[in-house]
Amino acid sequence: MEIQWLKVLQVLDHVFLVNLQVLDVRCGIGGALREIARFRCLNAICHSSSTDITGLNNNAYQISRGKMQYRLFAFQELNFSAGLSEQCNFIKGDFMNMPFPDNTFDAANAIEATIYAPDVEIYRVLKPGQYFALDGLRLTDKFDPNNAKHRDLKAKIELGCALPDVRTTRQCIQAMKEAGFEVLDLAEDSPCPWYWDIDAHLFSWSSFSYSGVAKFLMRAIAGTLEFLRIAPKGSSKLVSMLHSASNDLIISCREQIFTVTFFVLGRKPLKESDV
Repeated sequence: MEIQWLKVLQVLDHVFLVNLQVLDVRCGIGGALREIARFRCLNAICHSSSTDITGLNNNAYQISRGKMQYRLFAFQELNFSAGLSEQCNFIKGDFMNMPFPDNTFDAANAIEATIYAPDVEIYRVLKPGQYFALDGLRLTDKFDPNNAKHRDLKAKIELGCALPDVRTTRQCIQAMKEAGFEVLDLAEDSPCPWYWDIDAHLFSWSSFSYSGVAKFLMRAIAGTLEFLRIAPKGSSKLVSMLHSASNDLIISCREQIFTVTFFVLGRKPLKESDV
């Protein structure tokens, strides 16, 4: 994730506007928009600029989690506690039908978002000449649809990660071009494999929760809570499915048929005739 943030922030660092309006598509609980706001606030002194980051999410529960968290026996507003309440805000809405006028934003990013939607309205709401940074999980050119092992890994990952049909990096690039973007930069991998922190074969405190012992304990706890009817039916099966998906994803990335760090930088042309 550090590589993803670095790329997005480097893009925004080149957008020297006095009042920068940034859109974070499918923002989750707002981790990305706060990181972007912190970065822009540090540079505001040099750039004499201000930045407003809007997080778009269709999940009301995630927005509520993004706004509030429990600390020291009280709920705190995350953006406020980070000193970013004036820069960051959440909007509930569908990113296939965005509640914004045309040409609203100076920059946009979508991290692990566009894979969930066949048609995203980023091009429409982005101002001409401005940038869109996309990052997410894709199949690489080494994926062989005639290889049974490859097909099986793909199916398990899609099931465990609740994904639709995962597309290839080439299809992603083509979709960007068909939407009207100029593709300026690409990156399919990173110097440090993303899965090092969760690979049980490379022991660390962060990877312990993915070890065989931790997985056994988590399944046992989920099964017990399910038996006592504290957790809903199917919780134990869900935990096992998620563990299997993470393991299959690591195997797929080792074999270089999947990448979760496929980065594309696009630019909306100044004129439609430039497409």
